[in-house]
Amino acid sequence: MQIKPVISSKLPNIGTTIFTVMSKLANEHHALNLSQGFPNFPASDELISLAEHYMRRGLNQYAPMTGVQQLREAIAEMIEDLHQVTYHPETEVTITSGATEALYAVITAVVRRGDEVIIFEPAYDSYVPAIELNGGIPVYITLEAPTYSINWPKVKANITDKTRLIIINTPHNPATTVLSQTDLQELAGIVKNSNILLLGDEVYEHILFDGLKHQSLCTHPVLKERSFVCGSFGKTFHVTGWKVGYCLAPTELSAEFRKIHQYLTFCTNTPVQFALADFLKNKDNYLSVPAFYEAKRNKFLESVKNSRFTFVPSMGSYFQNLCYSAISEENDCDLAIRLTKEIGVASIPVSVFYNRKNDYKTLRFCFAKDDETLEKAGEKLSKL
Repeated sequence: MQIKPVISSKLPNIGTTIFTVMSKLANEHHALNLSQGFPNFPASDELISLAEHYMRRGLNQYAPMTGVQQLREAIAEMIEDLHQVTYHPETEVTITSGATEALYAVITAVVRRGDEVIIFEPAYDSYVPAIELNGGIPVYITLEAPTYSINWPKVKANITDKTRLIIINTPHNPATTVLSQTDLQELAGIVKNSNILLLGDEVYEHILFDGLKHQSLCTHPVLKERSFVCGSFGKTFHVTGWKVGYCLAPTELSAEFRKIHQYLTFCTNTPVQFALADFLKNKDNYLSVPAFYEAKRNKFLESVKNSRFTFVPSMGSYFQNLCYSAISEENDCDLAIRLTKEIGVASIPVSVFYNRKNDYKTLRFCFAKDDETLEKAGEKLSKL
C-alpha cells in the first residue's frame, strides 16, 4: 500500500487572508474594491521612468544583501530631515522585500520559544502567524472602537519576565489612529529598565492628516535604542507591487536582523532601489503625501456624509472605518460579503483583526482610489 505524505500544519488555524477573500469576491461580482489596501491610480511617471532607466543601464543583477548604498543613504537623510535622528546607512539601515518581510525578520531574530509578544488589536494579520511560527506567545491588548486608544496601565499589567517584544503600529491599520508624544513617553516608562525590544510598524509614516505629526519610535532616545522601525515605499509612493521596504535599527540589532533577512530574500529588486534613491532626492515627493491622501479621505467622507454610517475621521493610513450599527444588526463579515454582492462595494470587516473576532459593527474602506471610484462607492453606500 502506497503511503501518501502528510503535512502537519504549523498554522492549523490560519486560512486564506481576508484581503485575498474580499478581493476575489469583488472581482467575481464586479464590485468597487475598497477592501485590499492598494491604489487604483498610477504611480509617478518620473519614478517609473527612473526604474526603466536603471533597468536599461543593465543594473538587473543581485543588489547587496543590505540594500543599494545610495538608497540606504537616502533613507538615512530622509529620517534625519523628518525627525532629526541619525541612522548610519552602512550598519543601521537595511532594505527589505516589503515591510512584511521586515516584520517577519524582526520577529524571527528576537522571539524564541516561550517568549511573550504584546500586540494591540485590531492587529495587522501578519503579526500573530510570525510570532507563533517562532514559538512565541501573543499577548493581546484590545483597543476598543471608536477611540482605539491604548490603556497604558493595562499594558504595564501585562508585562512579565517573559515579555520579549512589543509591536507598535502607528499610524494604525485598521484603527486609523496615531500615537502621540505622550504615548511614546508612557511606553518609554514601561520598557526603560527592561530587556524588552520594540517593533515599530510605521508603513503609513507619511500618511497623517489634520496637521498631525508622525511620532516614530526613533524620536525617543529610550525607545530608539531598543527599536526596529519598519517602513514601506509601496505605501508612500503608490507602488505596493514593487515590495520595497526597509528596517532601521541600532547596529547590534541590525546585525541580528540581517542574519535572518539574508536567508529570507537575500536582496531586493535592484533597479527599483536605484530609482527610489533618486526619487527621494526631491523631498516634495514624500512631503506632499499627507495632503494628497487627506484630500482622498475628505472626498470619501463627503461622499458618505448623507448615509446612515457613522464615523470618526481617519487620523492616518489610507483607510476609513465606518460604523453601520444604525443600518444592520448583521455581523460585520456577513455584511461585508452582502454589500460586495448586492451593492457592489467591497470592504474589510474589522472583526477579523481581533483574536476573538470582536464585532463593533465596523467596516474598513480603503480610500487610496481615484475620485470617481470614491464618489461611486459613496453613492452606493448612501442608499443603504
